[in-house]
Amino acid sequence: MTINILSKKALNILFIFISSYGIAQQKFEGTAHYISKTDVDMSNFSRPDMSEDQKKRMAERMKSMFEKTYVLDFNKTESIFKAEEKLAAPTQQGGNGGPGGRFGSVISGAVDGDKYKNTETKELLISNELLGKKFLVNDELPKLDWKTTGEVKQIGQYMCFKATAVKTWTDFDISNFRRPPGKEEEPKEEKKEEKQIETLVTAWYTLQIPVSQGPGNYWGLPGLILEIHEDNTIILCSKIVLNAKDKTSIKKPTKGKKVTLKEYNEIATEKFQEMRENFRSRRGGDNNRGGRR
Repeated sequence: MTINILSKKALNILFIFISSYGIAQQKFEGTAHYISKTDVDMSNFSRPDMSEDQKKRMAERMKSMFEKTYVLDFNKTESIFKAEEKLAAPTQQGGNGGPGGRFGSVISGAVDGDKYKNTETKELLISNELLGKKFLVNDELPKLDWKTTGEVKQIGQYMCFKATAVKTWTDFDISNFRRPPGKEEEPKEEKKEEKQIETLVTAWYTLQIPVSQGPGNYWGLPGLILEIHEDNTIILCSKIVLNAKDKTSIKKPTKGKKVTLKEYNEIATEKFQEMRENFRSRRGGDNNRGGRR
């Protein structure tokens, strides 16, 4: 005689599915805190003539530049995702142009503006600042074709389910600024071509918070996304506060020049390319002056 016994994990999953029918009708709103970390290939930034101490300091600046904390305020249909402000580390003399200095601040302002999403109207609004000028990116909310895998894991007190999607997008090419010294430039006409980027995205979401929201531009799953893996970046939820006494305030960004996402990427690509050329020109001038001593 064979008796089928459900495992404890299967029972937990079944319980969550049954419970979700009841909680889906509740009015959900809250705040989720996220930590974002990116593994950086330091060979793209260091030079052969750098000492080990210089490489170590640069690695620390890069780590600070790419480790950030965010807050997502959400309800059933709306959310706003904001980077938390932190005190800037003191810059080394002559280090304004290096990673983690002025260049890092410019990148942060260009990509880390407030992101408003409305899953009912499919509206996306992003407030970015590029070289002192404010832009309001007004576009349709991008949708990914999520595929569930059946895998589960626990994140804090929440049972999470795995989903994957292939993301194809056009963005300004940060790799242009990481080209090793001496590498030949591409022809100018090729630089104007849009660079299509395709990457696999892995998300972990929970049905215990039945809102189709998540960090950044991510959404479209039947529960709040608590973890995202994209290339060498991970975004992980560290804290959630639900239905607090003080109601969550979600305000649409309104300030800045209105552009589409495609238009903004074209503007950002051009401006960052100008920054790179100016930096190379200054560095070349410094080397020439040093050679005449």
